[in-house]
Amino acid sequence: MRTRAAIITAKFLVLLLRKFGRGGTSLPGKAALWIQPDLLQILTLPLRIILVTGTNGKTTTARIISEILDRAGISHISNRSGSNLLNGIAAMLVEKCSLKGSFSADTALLELDEAAFRLACTRMRPHAVVVTNFFRDQLDRYGELYSTLNAVREGLAHTGPDTALILNADDSLCTSLAKDSKGPVFFYGVEASAVSGDPAKTDLDALHCIYCGSRYAYAHRTYGHLGGFCCPGCGYSRPGLQVACTRILREDTGGMSVDVNLRLPGQEEQTIRMDIALPGLYNLYNALAAAGCGFALNLPVQAVTAAVARFQSGFGRMETLNCGDRQIKLILVKNPAGFNQVLAHLAPVKAGLHAAFLLNDNIADGTDVSWIWDVDFESFSDAPGIPARISVCGRRKWDMALRLKYSGFDEGDIHVEPSYSQLIQNALGAMAPGECLTLLPTYTAMLTIRRELSKHFSLPEFWA
Repeated sequence: MRTRAAIITAKFLVLLLRKFGRGGTSLPGKAALWIQPDLLQILTLPLRIILVTGTNGKTTTARIISEILDRAGISHISNRSGSNLLNGIAAMLVEKCSLKGSFSADTALLELDEAAFRLACTRMRPHAVVVTNFFRDQLDRYGELYSTLNAVREGLAHTGPDTALILNADDSLCTSLAKDSKGPVFFYGVEASAVSGDPAKTDLDALHCIYCGSRYAYAHRTYGHLGGFCCPGCGYSRPGLQVACTRILREDTGGMSVDVNLRLPGQEEQTIRMDIALPGLYNLYNALAAAGCGFALNLPVQAVTAAVARFQSGFGRMETLNCGDRQIKLILVKNPAGFNQVLAHLAPVKAGLHAAFLLNDNIADGTDVSWIWDVDFESFSDAPGIPARISVCGRRKWDMALRLKYSGFDEGDIHVEPSYSQLIQNALGAMAPGECLTLLPTYTAMLTIRRELSKHFSLPEFWA
């Protein structure tokens, strides 16, 4: 009775919230778990479960995997809105299940916050686990980087020999999880032959060996602490890759073309051409992670390459919104490593750029906003070209304005907007038809600005 009551209550709340235009909320899941705490163990989950976790790139990676499953003809359910805590997962599952708690889909694809991953693994048996990377993120919520890593490690302790683990080989922290796997491990990464120049100036989050404490040496580095690491003390080093980007043939604002070498178990080594519909090194890693998952599940190469080439990011991850005769691009930012990659993407188009930085300090954003001082705004400020307009908004707009000022932007060129509605009015009003406004919000700022935009323009719902 409690399980049926939990499902009915949650389904009613989903309908009620959508009626009032409040998508992407975890409230139905919270209510369901309050009524039936063992709900996730009781539901008859799909036979195949794929979990995606890590600091950056979870939502984009999960969405590419979803596209791969579609191309392979595999029916699946997923938390597409990016609500990735346990309540959000429960909300999606009770919405998709029958009143008896069963599912018609073959596969469940779940993006999980690192802390929620540990709990989820005690309640379900994943067929595949994808780990993207580990960076400093919302320290007030998780303590420190190694606590986050250990949360994922504890979750993996509950997986079995039938769980495939797909890991970012360029991340020394991520790679260390291979020792905890009872099943097959697939490594993906970017070879030295694919990168050139120095990565963005940033503090490395994992300077020292996780096993002996010696400082890593790098044969090459892509960004942050990612790259060809090796410990001179104990020999711990980047492993061989099953999915390796060996060359970047083209990269522009529309995406990139790369060569990917495949060394998959039981198959002949081959190199494939992969077109990626999104720009940036961080999206290259997301595409490689998703491809690695597809290959670990023995899905056709054609399904993987077609999905990566045609995938369009959504829900604040390079999401483009049509707002009348102008466009808005939403790019979620939440920590220094990810923010630096976004700024590196914007630097070549800085001249004439319309951009707004939206900083909140709610729990989902991280209440300590001092992390913005670790973002390399200086390189962005020093890049050639003069932006058309730079705006700031959000609960901590003055902190962001101060950070931009100290990075080199003239104080008089920083427009501090009192509200999101005022930001939209002023920023769009300063643009010519056909131009694009780039919004860089933290998580709750993204939800708020999207709701504000929905009042003025017809936009896809959060849960789409």
